[in-house]
Amino acid sequence: MTRRELLLGAAWPAFFTRSAKDTRPNILFAIADDWGWPHASVYGDRVVRTPTFDRVCREGALFQQAHGCASTCSPSRAAILTGQTIHRLAEGANLFGFLPKRFAVYTDLLEAAGYQVGFERKGWGPGKLLERTRNPAGPKYKDFREFFQNVSDGHPFCYWFGSFDPHRPYKKGSGLESGMKLEDVRVPPFLPDTPEVRSDFLDYYWKIQLFDREVGEIVETLEHAGRLDNTIVVMTGDNGCSFPRAKANVYDYSTHQPLAIRWPARVEAGRQIDEFISLTDLAPTFLEAANLKPLPMMTGRSFLGLLTGIRSEKRDRIFIERERHDNCRKGNGSYPMRAIRTRDFLYVRNLRPDRWPAGDPPYFDDVDDCPTKELILTRRDDPKFAFYFRWSFDKRPAEELYDLGKDPGELTNVVAETRYTSTKAKLRRELDEWMKRTDDPRATNDDDRWDNYEYFGPPNKFR
Repeated sequence: MTRRELLLGAAWPAFFTRSAKDTRPNILFAIADDWGWPHASVYGDRVVRTPTFDRVCREGALFQQAHGCASTCSPSRAAILTGQTIHRLAEGANLFGFLPKRFAVYTDLLEAAGYQVGFERKGWGPGKLLERTRNPAGPKYKDFREFFQNVSDGHPFCYWFGSFDPHRPYKKGSGLESGMKLEDVRVPPFLPDTPEVRSDFLDYYWKIQLFDREVGEIVETLEHAGRLDNTIVVMTGDNGCSFPRAKANVYDYSTHQPLAIRWPARVEAGRQIDEFISLTDLAPTFLEAANLKPLPMMTGRSFLGLLTGIRSEKRDRIFIERERHDNCRKGNGSYPMRAIRTRDFLYVRNLRPDRWPAGDPPYFDDVDDCPTKELILTRRDDPKFAFYFRWSFDKRPAEELYDLGKDPGELTNVVAETRYTSTKAKLRRELDEWMKRTDDPRATNDDDRWDNYEYFGPPNKFR
């Protein structure tokens, strides 16, 4: 089936179900860059202030277990757009790669069905378009106001607001200067609790607040125009925060995302949703909300029924992965990982444990440069800091298992303990089954193909 046939086939039913006045919902998808859970005031963070996100939760649904399927920008966004997990997307699984045209994206499907589509700032990326004539997120606009002025009366729209915040670099000390206090920061247990790290988090919080404020301006524009209540407003992030052992891994601080959805026409205010949601589930959910059928190749599952309270669903686990993040190893090597996360356990498989997970020393470039990284690397020989270095930068075993009830910070690998033998075997089997079921090449032909895909980012320091 050609891409054109896929697009027209998915859109076809809409031409017969649409009334003279198109009542299908608009979609405002607001995605932050490197914004991770639990850094929103509604999740209990004592410092950051997110009034727009809080409003969306208060007037819609708050998700407690939303996860990206990958913990790096381009792959996570490719998975969101296609509704497919990243190992199915060829070059799309790598940062600074490209997303081949053969992989249909929900924005094109909605446009073919009569939606007006657009995006601003960061859509899919970073990477090269190559086969595509525009960004997979749609045609680019200066801002939402410019886009909204071009939306025809009676037409639903789908808009991607892709903020660059809270991605690094940060203005050092900006959080402190804004009035936030060091003593209020809760430092994750895998990072040293020092003034430098606390200040680094405040700078990150300041950028989150900028994202929240700008989404609020779009929401106000829709409200004043009388278009808000039939708009599905989604706020989330693409991957975890840009700190050591967070972004570009498969731990909770890597992929656990804030997620809130407001749609008063269908979603009861104040809903709390505890089921596991993958961000790959967004594409089929958007399509179903627009009266379209999700494509059969999508691994994501629509959660529209769960969101609207029409049906309950068993969603008690999530699958996570990564391939090449930055090109920061000799030979352009990836650091492939696969993982399964349940309510009680996180099981991780490091498929190339001989490689450095954070990139080759001395640069460790899979971790963005920041004061926290500099502090750990500078003091790695200090006994008080050595274990922080091991957690974030040192080589890892082939398997990891964390008992989340006893160890929510994911610090103690219990994979070798005999009391967890049956748990390990069960999770290992379920991960294997998922890899085979979703046609993961590493399940049948572990040939490191992602190492050989072209890289369009900054030069490799080891060449």
